[in-house]
Amino acid sequence: MPEADVVWRTAARLHAALGAQVLVVADLRWPTLAAADLTGRTVIEVLARGKHLLMRMDGDPALTLHSHLRMEGAWHLSATGQTCRTAGVAHEVRAVLANRQWTALGHRLGMLDLVRTAEEHTLVGHLGPDVLGPGWDPAGVAATMRLRAQREIGEVLLDQRVLAGVGTMYMAEALFVRGVSPWTPVGAVTDLERLLVVVRQLIEANLGRAVQASTGDLRAGHERWVHARSGRECRRCGSTVRVAMIGPASQQRPAFYCPGCQPGPTPTDDGRPQRPLGAVPRRRAPYR
Repeated sequence: MPEADVVWRTAARLHAALGAQVLVVADLRWPTLAAADLTGRTVIEVLARGKHLLMRMDGDPALTLHSHLRMEGAWHLSATGQTCRTAGVAHEVRAVLANRQWTALGHRLGMLDLVRTAEEHTLVGHLGPDVLGPGWDPAGVAATMRLRAQREIGEVLLDQRVLAGVGTMYMAEALFVRGVSPWTPVGAVTDLERLLVVVRQLIEANLGRAVQASTGDLRAGHERWVHARSGRECRRCGSTVRVAMIGPASQQRPAFYCPGCQPGPTPTDDGRPQRPLGAVPRRRAPYR
């Protein structure tokens, strides 16, 4: 699932292409929004809120188009009137928004909602502080986390009600950098504020580039310490990187870790070899 940096870059690209421009095409291919007409409205701004995208438009009332990428969603841009060769097949496109210069295609979006801008809180009001937000306060987030002292630190970092924008990759990489097992109870983690600072630093380092790297090495296969590297040698100590599920049964997510560099509680592990986890992109025909 795209994390805060990817969503932030997506919002920035959409804002640059659609901001302050009038929509001449607005085709929402979503069952509950099929009759919505946004043509003629001016896009005021597009911004990220954690993993959520908010596109605000003028009018009476002012409206916000909310989208969430979930696991495979994306927004693609192309010059209006030209074929977009990156957006997949037509039946997977959920939204088409265009002005006279640019067309944005929402491909395989996980969520799409249209609400009055004054009612955005009904969609994102449950979220905790944005890890990339201007009012970032690691001490405040740490205080909220300490109220969940018995929960596992990896699970709490993924809880969007506590901290919005962090996913499995930055959770795993930040905990590796700090030498903390993902299954350590929050109450046993020393210097939570420093851990949160590391989380934001790792995300900020990737805002200006498409390659997500936490090691500082952008070469293919060298970008990450542990995430998606189960069964391979740890870059630091040579131990075998492992992966196990974390969180309640209905919300389990993979947590990658190095048993040598991250001492502490770990799930039952039979020691069998593990293949590295990672999705292989599917080849798709261009959208026409």
